[in-house]
Amino acid sequence: MSILTVKNLSHGFGDRAIFNNVSFRLLKGEHIGLIGANGEGKSTFMNIITRQLDPDDGKIEWAKNVRVGFLDQHTVLEKGKTIRDVLKDAFKYLYDMEADMNAMYEKMGDVDPDEMTKLLEEVGTIQDMLTNNDFYTIDAKVEEIARGLGLDEIGLDRDVNDLSGGQRTKILLAKLLLEKPDILLLDEPTNYLDEQHIEWLKRYLQDYENAFILISHDIPFLNSVINLIYHMENQELNRYVGDYDHFQHVYEVKKQQLESAYKKQQQEISELKDFVARNKARVATRNMAMSRQKKLDKMDVIELAKEKPKPEFHFKMARTPSKTIFEAKDLVIGYDEPLSKPLNLRMERGQKIALVGANGIGKTTLLRSLLGEIKPISGNVERGEFLEIGYFEQEIKVDNQNTCIEEVWNEFPSLNQAEVRAALAKCGLTTKHIESKVAVLSGGEKAKVRLCKLINNETNVLVLDEPTNHLDVDAKEELKRALKAYSGSILLISHEPEFYQEVVTDIWNGENWTTKVF
Repeated sequence: MSILTVKNLSHGFGDRAIFNNVSFRLLKGEHIGLIGANGEGKSTFMNIITRQLDPDDGKIEWAKNVRVGFLDQHTVLEKGKTIRDVLKDAFKYLYDMEADMNAMYEKMGDVDPDEMTKLLEEVGTIQDMLTNNDFYTIDAKVEEIARGLGLDEIGLDRDVNDLSGGQRTKILLAKLLLEKPDILLLDEPTNYLDEQHIEWLKRYLQDYENAFILISHDIPFLNSVINLIYHMENQELNRYVGDYDHFQHVYEVKKQQLESAYKKQQQEISELKDFVARNKARVATRNMAMSRQKKLDKMDVIELAKEKPKPEFHFKMARTPSKTIFEAKDLVIGYDEPLSKPLNLRMERGQKIALVGANGIGKTTLLRSLLGEIKPISGNVERGEFLEIGYFEQEIKVDNQNTCIEEVWNEFPSLNQAEVRAALAKCGLTTKHIESKVAVLSGGEKAKVRLCKLINNETNVLVLDEPTNHLDVDAKEELKRALKAYSGSILLISHEPEFYQEVVTDIWNGENWTTKVF
């Protein structure tokens, strides 16, 4: 049974086309991975099928009475609500039914026998629906999902307004899973999740009996939960049966076959044109030349898609710093309350350190304390000499109306426009992206603009807070290569072992010093 049918979808932003005559069909129980490079339109597609965005052309048809759940990381959580309140909102329709039923009970004292019979029937129907939908075990279900995603560690009675971006994402995901819709739409759900909870989500989706569409650049995660791939590239959407690894194999074979057919056809076209040019003026061979010209005119010419620019990251080195980069002595980090025990940490020149551990334990707070951006609760940090630090923040919330060119030019005014464009192109951005405002770019494209600024500044220390969030596969692989090649020091927060294990020399596990209970 088809849950969702998309017919002849076309859409673009200004003169930049995203989709051209795209069709798509989702069947009951399908587990789909929606993949493609940054900026190919994956999140735009999600916004169109959830009717948050109107397409330029085409039809979106949902089956009747289908409940759709969309993980939108931009959802605002209401101040004053606790985590428990938000999770229980997943069952609002059941609480509304209970309120209707209680109102009917109150009404029963003032009605005649016929009305009473009707009310009893309605109450019976609602009671059955509440029982069948596990209304009386809601608290247990809330606690089970909260435990799976680590929300119980934060405390279910915490105000949602006090939480980090990663914690808010966990709440939205938990609420969505509790709603158990007919189709889940998940846009990079593993961003901001730590390793333990990514593993839990993986098991949950493997057993999920309903359909879902998943956008993710985490290939091991994607491979473990999906059975179909839809690939977005060059305004097209193509379907492949199997996981990502199988898609890659089939895609490469198709690409090679197309390139081979293209070369063969180009050779034939060249020979036909040459024959026509040499023979069209001679009476004896004119008819043969016209015949060849007709063949040329009717030929369905194969076109190869333009190769997307692949990112190249090369970090510029500043002068050599002192032997000590950071030294923390009895450092207690936090804001109103301590997030750590007293810490004695030392980072030396040449070390590449991954800072790991669950969300909410203070990893970003430690980075910012070491950098001197926030004051510690107690203790102190000594920073070495001649440090040239490049800092990649996890979240940039500013609505940036600069174009990409302006954004980079403001940072490097001595460059000319051609040099700015070349720098952005090296980070994997096309001309259309480069001329667009930063605000309209995808998460991955925004990250590439920020990386462009980072790699063109001279540094000897990189402090990176989850730099792979939103980056596509090619960009992630290139960033890993560049960090391995970097001769400076690195302090990196990441939840992706596949990314950091080959880069770092040391691992600091924040769970060893946090004040949080696990």
